[in-house]
Amino acid sequence: MKKFIPLFLFSFLGFPIAAHAQTAVTAESVLQSVDMAWVMVAAFLVFFMHAGFAMVEAGFTRSKNALNILMKNFMTMSIAAVLYFIVGYGIMFGTSGNGIIGIDSFLLSGQEDQIGFFVFQAVFAATCATIISGAVAERIKLGSYLLLTVVMTGFIYPVVGHWVWGGGWLAELGFVDFAGSTVVHLTGALGAIVTVMFLGPRLGKYSGKKVNVIPGHNIPLGALGVFILWFGWFGFNGGSTLAADPSLVPTVIATTLLSASAGIISSAFYSYAKFRRIDASLTLNGALAGLVGITAGTANVSLFGALMIGLVAGIILVEAVQFLDRIARIDDPVGAIAVHGICGIWGTLAVGFFSVEGGLLYGDGIGLLGIQTVGILSVIAWTMLTTAVVVFIIKSTVGIRVTRQEEISGLDFAEHGSQAYETSRGIFNENINPRVDGDFGVGLLHRLDKLNSDPKSKTPPKTNTAQ
Repeated sequence: MKKFIPLFLFSFLGFPIAAHAQTAVTAESVLQSVDMAWVMVAAFLVFFMHAGFAMVEAGFTRSKNALNILMKNFMTMSIAAVLYFIVGYGIMFGTSGNGIIGIDSFLLSGQEDQIGFFVFQAVFAATCATIISGAVAERIKLGSYLLLTVVMTGFIYPVVGHWVWGGGWLAELGFVDFAGSTVVHLTGALGAIVTVMFLGPRLGKYSGKKVNVIPGHNIPLGALGVFILWFGWFGFNGGSTLAADPSLVPTVIATTLLSASAGIISSAFYSYAKFRRIDASLTLNGALAGLVGITAGTANVSLFGALMIGLVAGIILVEAVQFLDRIARIDDPVGAIAVHGICGIWGTLAVGFFSVEGGLLYGDGIGLLGIQTVGILSVIAWTMLTTAVVVFIIKSTVGIRVTRQEEISGLDFAEHGSQAYETSRGIFNENINPRVDGDFGVGLLHRLDKLNSDPKSKTPPKTNTAQ
């Protein structure tokens, strides 16, 4: 027994030495580890953005739908991760088939050394899909939304991503979208606007020519969501460097910070000039407008260029929200279409103006601006056409909109049989004007209260099941 003890100790102590000899630390291996650590941290930040999306959507909508909003965001992230693993990554980054679509690498086959990159891209895919969630809130069937999420994350978005980031035809053309103003944000917004057009507005939003305000139930919650999104955006843009580059990462973070700040300032003061007050919801969305606007050119523009992009984005945001709500009469409860769509277009075009290499304002002509325009139009055509086909099929088969009764009672009850808050009165905080519709919002609450208003009455209240 005593003879085995020295042998055991030698083997135990000598094993790390042998292992170290086989995996000698080199400058290259350290650099690779640091790069991967940065990309993973960025992926965590982008993942955390989904908490921000959930808070913004829940806060800007009514309390009776808050639980439904949360469930949609959780399901979106989960479906996106699985579908992107099965088919999305391959379509986006597989071997290019004529510059249109990836044709291999499904289930990460042959890409086992790219797992970290897959994780980073998977949370991006979920971000694209969750943009739709806010625009269609408060009246879409949960199952129908999930079907659309499957197609968006498994096919529509990966094809766009392949064109730009997977070596597709737009990449060969010279299209610039560093972190996704078009690939992620515009694609999601286009899916949203098509779906909203099929859905129609929420009950009580429009009364003839009148546009009624349906206030969100918790603006502080929405503001928290915006801060979370702003924080996560440092990973969204910064992680798109795909390396801990000490010269590039700080520049990307700085342009992101400045554009978001400029978006807040311009939307706040422009709303004051337009409405004689600083509108809270528009100012909060101004931060997101600036973030979406800088995402395409965050690595290509100067710090001053980032300021200008954000300032313009904040003004565009205010006008876009007003146009969509009052002129186009497209009911978007959280302003997702204006933020991610209109400002996504601006951010992509802004590269053609402000890029220090190839930008029009730097004396390099309109070549890059023309390429950016071609890319935008191509993505609009592809995404709107495919989404329209998918939504039409869903509407023709299982339907996409909840019933009137379910919308009035709230999707928390209709879809989940529960509620986000204990107070029953909070569930009905719809329009503050009961005259909008006698069967809607406060009017409904008042009638329910009157059912038991006379404690001396021995006649039980009648139940109107057709209501």
